Amino acid sequence: MSELVLVINAGSSSIKFSLFETGAADPVLLFKGLADGIYVDPKFVAKDADDNKLVSESMPADMPKNHDSALRHMLAWLNSRIEGRTIAAVGHRVVHGGLSFCQPVRITEEVLKGLDETIALAPLHAPHNIMPMRVLAQLLPTVPQVACFDTAFHRTQPEIEQQYALPYEFSEKHGIRRYGFHGLSYEFIASVLPGIDAKAAAGRTVVAHLGNGSSMAGLINGHCQATTMGFTALEGLPMGTRCGTIDPALILHFMSHLKMDASQIEELIYKQSGLLGMSGISSDMRDLHASKDPHAKFAVDYFAHRVVREAASLAAAMQGFDALVFTAGIGENDDIARATVCNELRWLGVEIDEVENAKRSGEARCISLPGSRIPVYIIPTNEELMIARHALKCVAA
Repeated sequence: MSELVLVINAGSSSIKFSLFETGAADPVLLFKGLADGIYVDPKFVAKDADDNKLVSESMPADMPKNHDSALRHMLAWLNSRIEGRTIAAVGHRVVHGGLSFCQPVRITEEVLKGLDETIALAPLHAPHNIMPMRVLAQLLPTVPQVACFDTAFHRTQPEIEQQYALPYEFSEKHGIRRYGFHGLSYEFIASVLPGIDAKAAAGRTVVAHLGNGSSMAGLINGHCQATTMGFTALEGLPMGTRCGTIDPALILHFMSHLKMDASQIEELIYKQSGLLGMSGISSDMRDLHASKDPHAKFAVDYFAHRVVREAASLAAAMQGFDALVFTAGIGENDDIARATVCNELRWLGVEIDEVENAKRSGEARCISLPGSRIPVYIIPTNEELMIARHALKCVAA
């Protein structure tokens, strides 16, 4: 009987899960879903691999509104569905690995202590990533758990890409450096690209992970050479509600002249900026495309323009590039944003097929014309599958 691997992605008020079946060449998705609204009005939703909704319910009112209860509810539902099979491993998405964790690792008490030391580097995410590990150690004490890091993929960047122009002591003593994020997504793209375009996979590829959180990376032979995010997931491109790169002296200006405190500035740059802040309408590209407000169009154009600028920057870091890949929510589904970006990259020899670009498909495909000097692809990402692969490999080792 096949075994199962559970993937957990925990945030401040939600826990996403995916359950995979092992035995085939690659883990196969069985169920996915989330517990959302934790601490306020917890709800549980689960779907099958074809996105059919299997359950959508409020969690019992007599259960505490916390992550522990949400995990218990989730496991109870899964146990009712797995028909006697066992969970062989649990894989966790962890946003930040700091300097200590540059590859997936099996979770032990020593590892948990090391993860606690990374909280200062990602205080908005790390505590929520780590907490389910301790809860599941009690609920599933015999099941091995594996931590998979969004920063790990970028550790192959040259040192010159990882440093800031600050005194070395800040890097050496305090871990202040450009870590990069969305690494599990880039790693998945790198794993499937050889089967789509072997030449591009062996060469220089710019991958645009565009979604509510957006970043880009330049890969050489599947390894990260440069990326747009840095010490936090705020640097680089503008995003749904995040501002992306700004003049750091603006923070001082906000403090000294506008009398804003740290919490107000954090709220501004993480939750009130980006597409939402520029448009004044929404962080969702679909809403902005539908709006006739000129601020909506400007926000979309600004986003695309910054993607183009970062593509050129990554090309400089790699001395050119041989392929462009779009992935994640906007990258996979927004033909208008893709067309805008590609049309601004025509000077590099990018020519897209407008008909192919406009198609609605969940499959990987080429959207450039045969004569395009740089082929352009849409490749759906799958961070959960990447975590499942890592968990199984780590446990087997």
